[in-house]
Amino acid sequence: MTDSPSALSLIIGGAASSPRAPLPTLPPLALYIHIPWCVRKCPYCDFNSHTASPVLPEQEYVDALLADLDQDLHAVYGREISSIFFGGGTPSLFSAEALGRLLVGVEQRIPFAHDIEITLEANPGTFEQEKFVAYRKLGINRLSIGIQSFQQQKLEALGRIHNGDEAVRAAGMARQAGFDNFNLDLMHGLPDQSLEDALSDLRQAIELKPTHISWYQLTLEPNTVFWNQPPVLPEDDTLWDIQEAGQALLAEHGYAQYEVSAYAQAGRPARHNLNYWSFGDFIGIGAGAHGKLSHPDGRIVRTWKTRLPKDYLNPAKSFQAGEKTLSNDEMPFEFLMNALRLTAGVESRLYPERTGLPLEGLTEHRKEAEQSGLMQVEPSRLAATERGQLFLNDLLQKFLS
Repeated sequence: MTDSPSALSLIIGGAASSPRAPLPTLPPLALYIHIPWCVRKCPYCDFNSHTASPVLPEQEYVDALLADLDQDLHAVYGREISSIFFGGGTPSLFSAEALGRLLVGVEQRIPFAHDIEITLEANPGTFEQEKFVAYRKLGINRLSIGIQSFQQQKLEALGRIHNGDEAVRAAGMARQAGFDNFNLDLMHGLPDQSLEDALSDLRQAIELKPTHISWYQLTLEPNTVFWNQPPVLPEDDTLWDIQEAGQALLAEHGYAQYEVSAYAQAGRPARHNLNYWSFGDFIGIGAGAHGKLSHPDGRIVRTWKTRLPKDYLNPAKSFQAGEKTLSNDEMPFEFLMNALRLTAGVESRLYPERTGLPLEGLTEHRKEAEQSGLMQVEPSRLAATERGQLFLNDLLQKFLS
């Protein structure tokens, strides 16, 4: 499926007065690989994840991933990959042998940057020392460990399969396996959570000395168990107190906030995610994976793959479920919904470089956002104010055509 604007729609949308220039250089290229299986589906999760059967179809899925990648190669010829992210689901359910065969196959098709970052998502309940040592030997050099909480009552409420002790041990095993760069994923605003509960989780995470902490508020998403059977969550005043106190605690211990929910030690932000937030390119392979690719002629195309694993593995069905070429009118919102999540924003020059559109096209909406106190008055950068970060949806609405 292709959803490209017709010539008439471009004229009606006003894009004819702002022609898109060929891109002077293509942005960095990343690869996202989706592994869709979990031991158990969590009640808050709206990701494309599915309960795993006793035996996973590892070999068949790796074959499908490489065949999927083959179909995208024509769009990235001559480029190299700067980062790879294994997301899920729980990618650490796969054996090192399967992931190794996949990485070899990927590198045979697209060259790796000499300093490539390769991240694997893992959950404490899937940690095995021998397996993670083998992952490290494959060249996987960063882990993202889904802790969510260290408190048993909260973990049970979230449907997690691990306990607090296993979460602590997982961080230790990651370091022993040779990972000197790892993220801990932590949630706040949990059912019946107090300020002290939330800060206790954060203190425990900081004590484990990860290089990166993703700390974000639980939200109730459609098509989840929590959406249909909502738990009792903290009141807004408590949520605000947790946010303020938690950010202060993280800063005190050297974790600088560089994105709405991302905090890192100096020099250790997630490079894969930074590329995503700065409107870089990424191939998406695997069931339900999304991608975004820029072309030298100025076209920017978003793609999405077949969602259900059984359909993705069916040779009679296409890997790609759809694609959409972004119109000029859509570009400001598409660019800024990522860039303005970064606390420092991005350099203004990045907008014409990554979109092929003149920066002047943002002027009217930008002035309105600045006057509303949502966007910084800084010509060389596109950045939200602190208030703009808090009301990001309101800020982005100003750039919808």
